[in-house]
Amino acid sequence: MKLKLLRLTLIGTSLFIMSCGSSQVSKKSKNETAKSETKDSPKNGIKPYSKVITKDAVSDAGLFTVHKVDDNFFYEIPDSLFNREMLMVTRIAKTATDIGFGGGKTNTQVLRWEKRPKKVLLRVVSHQIFAADSLPIHEAVVNSNFEPVLYAFDIKAVGKDSTSTVIEVNGLYEDDVMPLGIPNRYREEYKVSNVDKDRSYIETLKSYPLNIEARHVKTYNAKNAPSNESLGSITVEMNNSMVLLPKEPMERRYFDQRVGWFARGQTDYGLDAQESKTIRYLDRWRLEVKDEDIEKYKSGELVEPKKQIVYYIDRATPEQWRPYIKQGIEDWQVAFEAAGFKNAIIAKDAPTVEEDPDWSPEDVRYSVVRYLASPIPNANGPHVSDPRSGEILESDINWYHNVMTLLRNWYFVQTAAINEDARGVAFKNEIMGRLIRFVSSHEVGHTLGLPHNMGSSVAYPVDSLRSASFTKKYGTAPSIMDYARFNYVAQRGDKDVALMPNIGVYDKYAIKWGYKPILDKKGKEEKSVLDSWILEHAGDPMYRFGSQQREVVDPSSQTEDLGDDAVKASTYGIANLKRIVPNLIEWTKEDGKDYEDLGTLYGQVLSQYNRYMGHVSNNIGGVYEYNKTYDQEGAVYTPVPEKRQKESMKFLQDELFTTPEWMIDSNILNKIEHDGNVERIRSTQVRTLNNVLDFGRMGRMIENEALNGSSSYSLSEMMDDLRKGIFSELDRGSKIDTYRRNLQRAYVDRLAYLMTKEQEGRYNATDVEVSQSDIRAIARAELNTLKRSINSALGRTSDTMSRYHLQDLKERIDLILDPRA
Repeated sequence: MKLKLLRLTLIGTSLFIMSCGSSQVSKKSKNETAKSETKDSPKNGIKPYSKVITKDAVSDAGLFTVHKVDDNFFYEIPDSLFNREMLMVTRIAKTATDIGFGGGKTNTQVLRWEKRPKKVLLRVVSHQIFAADSLPIHEAVVNSNFEPVLYAFDIKAVGKDSTSTVIEVNGLYEDDVMPLGIPNRYREEYKVSNVDKDRSYIETLKSYPLNIEARHVKTYNAKNAPSNESLGSITVEMNNSMVLLPKEPMERRYFDQRVGWFARGQTDYGLDAQESKTIRYLDRWRLEVKDEDIEKYKSGELVEPKKQIVYYIDRATPEQWRPYIKQGIEDWQVAFEAAGFKNAIIAKDAPTVEEDPDWSPEDVRYSVVRYLASPIPNANGPHVSDPRSGEILESDINWYHNVMTLLRNWYFVQTAAINEDARGVAFKNEIMGRLIRFVSSHEVGHTLGLPHNMGSSVAYPVDSLRSASFTKKYGTAPSIMDYARFNYVAQRGDKDVALMPNIGVYDKYAIKWGYKPILDKKGKEEKSVLDSWILEHAGDPMYRFGSQQREVVDPSSQTEDLGDDAVKASTYGIANLKRIVPNLIEWTKEDGKDYEDLGTLYGQVLSQYNRYMGHVSNNIGGVYEYNKTYDQEGAVYTPVPEKRQKESMKFLQDELFTTPEWMIDSNILNKIEHDGNVERIRSTQVRTLNNVLDFGRMGRMIENEALNGSSSYSLSEMMDDLRKGIFSELDRGSKIDTYRRNLQRAYVDRLAYLMTKEQEGRYNATDVEVSQSDIRAIARAELNTLKRSINSALGRTSDTMSRYHLQDLKERIDLILDPRA
């Protein structure tokens, strides 16, 4: 019995041991299988690194390592960069005719890479709304700001050391991911249906220490392609810059509308207020005092910043223009000295390929003035900034070759009457170089954070612009950020007068206000100091900022104007144009050439003349805007004085509506065109006539009269003055020539427009419900008055064409007043 029991025990033990042995064998088998799978076959779609990034891969190390295997592109993302915020800036790199322009920014988004078990998600981050994470409302803000997924990627492999993740990114750039392609406005305008993937591809993916640059060609099927219409498609090359944002955002400096600055907004729900408010803060470079220089700075000594602003001049820039572009950049040093820094901004030549074969203008560490072989007659200065703080991270100034044509035209038409250096179709290098320096300074100002200051030039009395001592000290405006191009006011005999602006009083003040460190205060604590800097100069027009307007309401903040009196300045300007026209042939001639340059510069004369008409006409119904806060006395909005409005109307009657005979030079016209002069004069006059008879302008005049009564220039009074001037022949019974007949018909047509149309346009600064305003009542009264004058004049007019004209006008008026007749 015992033996039997013992045998059973042994059997049981044996069975137990066998069972354990069997289990170990099974586990070993599974481990070997797992290793085998990891080595030789995918698990959950994740392959061994060497199976994805093969020995044939071409790799580019940087922010991410970019691998190219055949036609497939991979990002190897360090795990340390997951959940870091990155800025994606999308630009059109190359384009076809009428589809934006090369270098034009189309979209900016903050992105965040998020790793999931099997996927990597690219999420869109918004900083539009905010509340500090220490506040109870923070959770509500997060729940209302859920980050959408822009794109999802399968994880293809894990890095060799298991600290990185590999994804394939072809789809991100080859699919129609809208934020990375052409903007929606082009899609709608050109009736884009979809991306043609067979004609779309990745051009390059390049990795740098702080950014990745993607170039990809997109072909869109489009029913309304603006060029190459026979293809039924448009092709563009897009550039996407993905920039790593700093771990620690720069301290913000908060915006004040009294100082012009590019700024960004954020709705803050955490403020101690009974409503959410949008706070705005400046776009600016991170200029900081070195720790070892703090005491020097406090004592008023100029110090170099921890990190300078450095601009590199593109290798493609012609040698003769490089010194002038550099000077334009470093001209801003004097402004930064007002902010306490020396050598804050410097210019360098880009290293040659031999000096640094890895240097690239697309590396976000380098800000570059890029010289582009483009017919666009322009330059622009965009910048890339951190949306969390406003810190400018990098800027590339796009310098288009044909900006020199624009400079030639401006300088000629605005100064040739008094300036021998501006006469001719090609300037000496030193003259063109000085003009390039001026544009370089202006564009750099934008990259520092300064917008156009169109209210600057009005600070100077017009006659001061004829003074050599004044203009040499102050230039043509207190700010180079105004469009105060060249001195068209100066007259013959005004010797040694300066002809263009420099870094001015306002520019130094604005740079100080935006950049000077306030060491003992941060963020909103700075406000009292910043306010004190503004109030030091309150009421001084040299320190005024006037914003650029889509529709001009404030005539003291216009583009291309000079001085504090548009009538006087434009009168001087026209006197100079009258000196240029008789000399145009002499100043543009060159044996063996045709008359193309003559035609171009004659057109520039007309364009400049049109600017003067706009400067003056915008005073009629104008309202000045001078931004103030509660602690400053006086109105923010003030109507243009009645006297100035009346002077402006008289100027238009004398210089425009009375035919500008000086412009009609048959010796020029018979060399540049077979016809067109009559239409040119008509369109010139009608442009300003319609500007005066604008719904918004008329609405402001009605409001001014309602508020200020007899001290205003009323709409009915203005209309009376306008009609009497345009139809002055009626009282005399005199002949009405071709030009005046066209103008008079245009006047009647415009009144018909006022009687039948409603206000249109997206950017009207003054909204008017036309049918319920006084506009149509006054227009109807003017038509009836004009009809009576025509009836009276018909009996006194002996000229046949004048009589036909008046009879036609009478019929037109009858149809307007009674369309059913």
